[in-house]
Amino acid sequence: MTNSVVIIPTYNEIGNIKNTLNKIENLKVNFNIIVVDDNSPDGTAKLVNTIIDSKKLKSKITLINRKEKNGLGSAYIEGFKKALSQNYDYIFQLDCDGSHDPNELIKLREILISEHKDIVVGSRYIKGITVINWPLSRLLLSIFANIYVKIVTGLPVKDSTGGFNGYNKKALSSIIKNKISFQGYAFQIQMKFIGYKLKYKIDEIPIIFKDREIGESKMSFKIFGEAFYGIALMKLKSFFVKYRS
Repeated sequence: MTNSVVIIPTYNEIGNIKNTLNKIENLKVNFNIIVVDDNSPDGTAKLVNTIIDSKKLKSKITLINRKEKNGLGSAYIEGFKKALSQNYDYIFQLDCDGSHDPNELIKLREILISEHKDIVVGSRYIKGITVINWPLSRLLLSIFANIYVKIVTGLPVKDSTGGFNGYNKKALSSIIKNKISFQGYAFQIQMKFIGYKLKYKIDEIPIIFKDREIGESKMSFKIFGEAFYGIALMKLKSFFVKYRS
């Protein structure tokens, strides 16, 4: 039995999901897994079910098979609620595309436990720039997006847009009691911002981030637009909102 779970949202990740699950399975610390699939037409969910039915992995894998593609944010919220209902103490986010190294889950978990932190951020920018194989245009857009967020919100995090994060049960439960209105980059920012407003302890550790090798990126300028305008509005609303814990 483990007290830690990893949430993995998927959409057309048939080329990556098996490898990702195997890497988590081979960690020295046991993590259970919740896969949230948005009805991938490539058969990602079918492959996950096959892996579950094979019973070859010691990790407990739960599949949430959604009927349609409703966005990253709502997929994570559904996964978070499932994890909390199963009473896990430590809940982590991981992209399925290979950009996040599952081995670093152990470091994220250790910070939550030994350093008594509530939120831990796997950061691409805390020690220089630790990004591999991104085109310069996307890297610059990400860097300036994070600078913009820090200026607008005051959030004391250098990589607020990143999706490799961990929460303890209390912090995550409190955060999702509040309205999470965004999906892409802005979703990741809003989760951290609400945690910050609720005075939860946040730490940031360096990770190596590399661009996906298999499949297509889900990133678009629409997602960046949501972050640019939405974050300014979120900050403005925060002056009039009492966040629930």
